[in-house]
Amino acid sequence: MATGDTKYDPRTFKALTFHDQLARLREGADTPRAYLERCLEAIAAREPVVKAFVALNEAGARAAADASTARWKAGRQLSPIDGMPIAIKDLLETQDMPTEMGCEALKGNFPKRDNAAVWALREAGAVVLGKTVTAELGGSHPGPTTNPFDPTRTPGGSSSGSAAAVGACMVPTAIGTQVGGSIIRPAAYCGNVALKPTQGAINRGERQATSMSSHGVHAGCIEDMWQVAIEIAARCGGDRGAPGLFGPSTPPAPVRPERLIVLETQGAAELDTAGRAAFESLLQNVERAGITLLRRGDHPWIEALERSLGDAAKVGGMITAWENRWSIRNLVNQNPSGVSARAQAILKSAEAMTPEDYRVLLMERAVAQQRHAAVGPLADAIILPSCPGPAPVWSGDVPGQPLAPRPTGSSVFNMPSSMLFAPCVTMPLVSVGGLPMGAQLMGQQHHDARMTAFARWMLASVAPVIA
Repeated sequence: MATGDTKYDPRTFKALTFHDQLARLREGADTPRAYLERCLEAIAAREPVVKAFVALNEAGARAAADASTARWKAGRQLSPIDGMPIAIKDLLETQDMPTEMGCEALKGNFPKRDNAAVWALREAGAVVLGKTVTAELGGSHPGPTTNPFDPTRTPGGSSSGSAAAVGACMVPTAIGTQVGGSIIRPAAYCGNVALKPTQGAINRGERQATSMSSHGVHAGCIEDMWQVAIEIAARCGGDRGAPGLFGPSTPPAPVRPERLIVLETQGAAELDTAGRAAFESLLQNVERAGITLLRRGDHPWIEALERSLGDAAKVGGMITAWENRWSIRNLVNQNPSGVSARAQAILKSAEAMTPEDYRVLLMERAVAQQRHAAVGPLADAIILPSCPGPAPVWSGDVPGQPLAPRPTGSSVFNMPSSMLFAPCVTMPLVSVGGLPMGAQLMGQQHHDARMTAFARWMLASVAPVIA
């Protein structure tokens, strides 16, 4: 279990998992209530430093766990995640806890209704335990959460609390969201596996405002990650107009990919020295495992995709800023002091845009998606780092100094999957300086199950790197 003062080693770190308790639950050797109590003990021990949660509903969780215990005893469990404690990012509405989105202007906001995914989790018997810290409005202004392996460092954002709660072994799974890098980057910083699905594959419910936002799953193991995602999709489907998540009702069996494209993107320039060396060592291990790697010089279509993603962070960020400007403008008008200077600066840049600017950005995104589809026949998936290095130190803004531009870390390796509407899975296969740094597999749209199968094989078969 993570302690916050122990170096992270992916070979020995024992994450909290649920799927491996199913036999014990069936036999009566464990119960959902007992499992929940262990989670609450971990929260009591770690939360004062990690600060992953903004709300806990312990009474409601215990009642749900007791109901689940009775179902398991009767052999009438609702799903393989019946009784699983799960945390929800505080951007998603919950009927039993406030939804304040990390924003002072929304303090006290309590709509008392469930997001579609939260409803689906309850229908599957999951135990909704609490709401986790999000960066303000799902943006870049951080909350109080610290990295579970080093409290001086960021856990990433905007799914800060969800990533840290799993990394600190408080819960086996948590729901996050991503527009730029808000699932994959914090998962990588906190040593989790995580799925950022195909755009629209998991119903966002009320969270439909932006064209690149996705719900996804942080977990201690890939089996729990997939099971949570598919149980949600089996009940509430995908976004309006989207076919939803495709794949089996149980975790896909491990499959070895034959060929992988190594994508550099603009992130190559941001990789720190240790991170670059560690990722190249991982690629060597991938090749030793019998997988062929292709790079940008190996085919003109790969080079074309690289060029289309050369400014992905700016393109994706501007698209999202334009799409969010109405809601943030309304908040600022209602409560100017309740919205951070960071969010107001993004609003200012968005309000300087024109509809024609937005059309050009959409065209650039569409071209990148076409070029991504074109490389599909060349390889099974794309591999790239999940972040430019381990989590950076973050001690807060300095009064009188300019605001730090990226206090929760850089999304440079994450924006491509969001911009391409592509599924990706991050794997904790790298440790740099005793801290997690992930690698991710990105696939064609609707290849979520395939990426999960490849990632499951790699986690079992590719030697991790300790740098």
